[in-house]
Amino acid sequence: MTISRELKTGVVAVIIIALFFWGYNFMKNRSLYDQTRTFYAEYTNVQGLAPKSPITINGLKVGSVTKITFHPEKKGVLVAHLNLSNDIAFSENSVAQIYSPDFISGKSLKINIAIDEGEIAMDGDTLVGEVDSGIMGMINEQIAPLQSKVESFVVHTDSVMQNINEVMDEENQKNIKESLQNFNIILSKFKMTASHLEHMTREGGKIDSVLIGANKTMTNFAQISDSIQAMDLGQTVATLQTSLESFNMLLDSVNAGNGTMGKLMQDEALYNNLTNSAKELEELLKEVKEHPKRFVHLSVFGKKEKPYEEPVED
Repeated sequence: MTISRELKTGVVAVIIIALFFWGYNFMKNRSLYDQTRTFYAEYTNVQGLAPKSPITINGLKVGSVTKITFHPEKKGVLVAHLNLSNDIAFSENSVAQIYSPDFISGKSLKINIAIDEGEIAMDGDTLVGEVDSGIMGMINEQIAPLQSKVESFVVHTDSVMQNINEVMDEENQKNIKESLQNFNIILSKFKMTASHLEHMTREGGKIDSVLIGANKTMTNFAQISDSIQAMDLGQTVATLQTSLESFNMLLDSVNAGNGTMGKLMQDEALYNNLTNSAKELEELLKEVKEHPKRFVHLSVFGKKEKPYEEPVED
């Protein structure tokens, strides 16, 4: 059986197309029978995640990120296309988490398998997307409160410096300079006083005399205190108390009208009689002064009566 040239040409062409297709997939690190699965994860911020970033499960590389696109319906949401070449089964509640493996490498993606009774994730499912803050995120979280405190301190310091600048105007600066000058004058006077005091201390005479006088005064005061202490103050107070009681009894007797003094003070009729008697005595004396001859007749020759004349004082 002879094979025609056309059939040979067709077989060769098919073989060439198959080899080209296999070579193309081999260059893309894909087998001839593609067994990869594609999943999706949504993020509001991919934190620098780029295509061809590795995907790991428990540290084992199972695929890579093929591309990152914007969600066609959700505004501001990014969709990461996850290509997994491993056929490991996991729950659809598993989390696709972006993280930083170290300080030098870029962002990577790991799948945290959820151990639950959820359904197995199938090709084309969307996983829960999260972003791990990583070491830098933890550092930023620790530094954030300190940063706020530093910013608050800077703001307060700025306000304080502004207030100081407002207070320290030209007039206040002038007043402060004058106060410092006065303070220097006071210090100089205090220095002079201290030098005089030192000079007096060196001489010793004046201070010794002052101390001797103070010592004598304290000695005299001690003697007076001893004399007062030696006196029988109790007996003196008792005697004074007895005298005051006697005086009170006398006053009570006078107020009661007993005795001569009491009668004089309490008997109104006696007081009136004494007053009338005094008035009559005064009138009698006046009559004797004006008409002495009515009471005393010493004239022998019978002269006329002369009125009373008051003696002229020298």
